[in-house]
Amino acid sequence: MLVSRILPFALLLGFLSGPVAAADVQQNACLTKSEQRTAVADRKAISLAQAVKSLREHGHRAELVRAKLCHHGDNLAYMLTLLARSGKVIVATVDATTGDVSNGR
Repeated sequence: MLVSRILPFALLLGFLSGPVAAADVQQNACLTKSEQRTAVADRKAISLAQAVKSLREHGHRAELVRAKLCHHGDNLAYMLTLLARSGKVIVATVDATTGDVSNGR
C-alpha cells in the first residue's frame, strides 16, 4: 500500500527534476576542439598557452594533465587538471576571456 502511494510521487519528482539537470549540464557544457579553435580565433577566449601562463604566474607549477574549455555561467573558462610534484591532483579554473585564475585546489 505504501509503495503504491510513494511510487507516483517519486516518478513525478524525477520527471520534474530532469529539465533542471539538463539545463545545468548545458550551461556548463564543454566545447569541442573545433569550437575551441573558433572561440580563440574569434577572440572570445584566450589560447590555452596564455591560460597556462596565467596559471604559472599565480604560482601553480604543476604539470598540466587535462584542459577543457567550457561554458562557465555566461563566460568561457578553462578547466585545467594539474598534477603536482607531490602527486596531488589540482583542479584550476581560468577565465578564458580575462585570464584570471578563479580557483585552484
